[in-house]
Amino acid sequence: MKRSGTADLPLHRGRVPQWLAERMTKLGTAVTEAIVQDYGPSAFLSRLSDPFWFQALGAVMGMDWHSSGITASVMGALKRGLAPRAEELGLYICGGRGRFSRNTPQELISIAERRGFDGEALVRASRLTARVDNNAIADGFQIYLHSFVVTAKGDWAVVQQGLNDRSGMARRYHWHSASVRDFVTEPHTGIVGENQGMIRNLVDGRAKPAQTALLEITREKPERILQAARHLRMPDHHEVRAENIDLKRLGAVLAVAYERDLRQFAELLLLEGLGPRTLQSLALIAEVVHGAPSRFSDPARFSFAHGGKDGHPFPVPLRTYDESLDVLRTSLDQARLDDRDKLDGFRRLERFVRAVEARLKPEAGFDAAVTHEKAISPSLDGRTVSDNRPRQLTLF
Repeated sequence: MKRSGTADLPLHRGRVPQWLAERMTKLGTAVTEAIVQDYGPSAFLSRLSDPFWFQALGAVMGMDWHSSGITASVMGALKRGLAPRAEELGLYICGGRGRFSRNTPQELISIAERRGFDGEALVRASRLTARVDNNAIADGFQIYLHSFVVTAKGDWAVVQQGLNDRSGMARRYHWHSASVRDFVTEPHTGIVGENQGMIRNLVDGRAKPAQTALLEITREKPERILQAARHLRMPDHHEVRAENIDLKRLGAVLAVAYERDLRQFAELLLLEGLGPRTLQSLALIAEVVHGAPSRFSDPARFSFAHGGKDGHPFPVPLRTYDESLDVLRTSLDQARLDDRDKLDGFRRLERFVRAVEARLKPEAGFDAAVTHEKAISPSLDGRTVSDNRPRQLTLF
C-alpha cells in the first residue's frame, strides 16, 4: 500500500446548511453509482485516492472550492447516500469525523463478517495509515477525520485529515491499497492497472503475504512509503480567481452550453431538451465521472457547475442543481432497466467537450462568466449560507 496523495487546505469552520447537505448526498451517490456502473467499485477507489479528483468532486457538489470543510462534507455525504446501497454497489464507507472515526474498527469487522474476509487485516491497515500520518511524520497536523472505504473484494482507500491550528491549515491524506495512482488512461477505457497492485483481494487465501506486508510499513522509513504521492495545495484567498482555472477547459464547457450549434449537438448526445445552464453543470459532472487524471489539475473549475455555498464564484443555483440531479438520477434508473442511452450520453458529452477544447481552443472570459452567473442567480434561486430564507422542501 502507499499514500497516493495529500492536499493542503485553508482551515475553515462552520456547518453545511441542510438544503445543500441533502443535495450533496444525492449528487455524490449518483456520481458514485455512475462510476461503478461504467468502471466498477475499484475504479471509484482510484478516483477517491486522487486529491485533485476529490477536490473537483467537492467543488461540483457546491462546497467551498478550496476549504478544509470539503473533506468532512463530501465523505459525510457519501456515507449517508451509499449506506443503503452498500450491498448492491459493493462499497462500504466506515469512520468519519471525531468520535465517528473511532467506530472504524467495529464497522470494518462487521462488514468483514458479512463478506467473509479478514477484518483484522483491514483494521490493521486503518490503524497503520492513521499512525503514519499522525505520528511517523512530524508535520504538525493532528488527525481528526478518518474515513476507510472498502469494496466487496477487499480493496480499500483511506481519506483522512489533520489540522494545524498554529498555521491555520488542514492537510488531507489519501491512501490506496492498490499500487496504481492514475485511474483512467483515456475516458473511454477502464481503470489503469486492473488486477494489479500490492493488495487486491483480502478474501483470497493467497492474500496472506499482502496482509503481512501491511505490518512491514512499521519497519520502513516514511520517505519510502510516501514517495511519489500527488500533492495539492490550495491558495489562501477565498474567492475564485482566473489564475485558479484552466480557462481553455472552462471555455470549452461554456461554448458547448451557450453557442447555439454546439449546444444543439450536445443536447442530442444526452437525448434531452436541456437549457444551457443545466447543460453546463452536466458537462462538468460528466467530466468528474469520465475524465482522465490530468483533467483535475484545476479543481476550482468545477465550481462553475453549482457555485459555492459561500457565494464563490457565485451562489448555488438550486434550480439548476435539482435539474442536473433529475437528469442524472433518471439516467441511472433507466440504466438499471437495461436502457443505457441517457447514461451513455454523459460519456459522449464528456468526449464532445474535450473535442471542442482541442479543435476550437476556446478560452473563457473569466470576469464575464462570473458576472453572467451572478446576474442570472436570482432566476435560478441562487443561495448561500448567509441567506436567511426558510428551508426549501426537497424536490425528490
